[in-house]
Amino acid sequence: MSVIFEENVRENSVKDVANKMMIAARTAPKARGRDNLVIALAEKKEIVEISTAMRELALTRELPTFIRDADNILKAEVIFLIGTKLIPLGLDCGLCGLATCLEKAKYPKQPCVFNSSDLGVALGSAISVAADYRVDSRVMFSVGVAAGKLGLLGRDVAICYGVPLSVTGKNIFFDRRK
Repeated sequence: MSVIFEENVRENSVKDVANKMMIAARTAPKARGRDNLVIALAEKKEIVEISTAMRELALTRELPTFIRDADNILKAEVIFLIGTKLIPLGLDCGLCGLATCLEKAKYPKQPCVFNSSDLGVALGSAISVAADYRVDSRVMFSVGVAAGKLGLLGRDVAICYGVPLSVTGKNIFFDRRK
């Protein structure tokens, strides 16, 4: 008979939950059934690259919290990444601030409200999976900004978030210094 300790299954267990988070995000409801999301996981090598990019952004944009977050994510097992492309859905709703989707096409960096909403719903769905499995997480826009800068989700992804995941005796993503 052998004993299997939690430390020996932790990394694979966290990755398994992250995979389930990707499925939950993909199957979350989307406006008009159109899916403009890009979903991925960053492992140790990419986490270091993201952390480095966050440090550079902290200096060039004077965002000191990016340094705190850059240090913090190095303790994560994996990072769930999710972003959206800015593709209008042809509803001519005007919620983006422009009268029609045709007019919005003249401003490709102007987000379609439905792209942003779909991203939020999918992110919430993914986070609920982490919570269901009691995996510690934190939604970080700073990680998303760095992942976007690095083009990790592709150059056509305009809005991105990162969710580092960890399993420790105390959630490493809270009680952080400012």
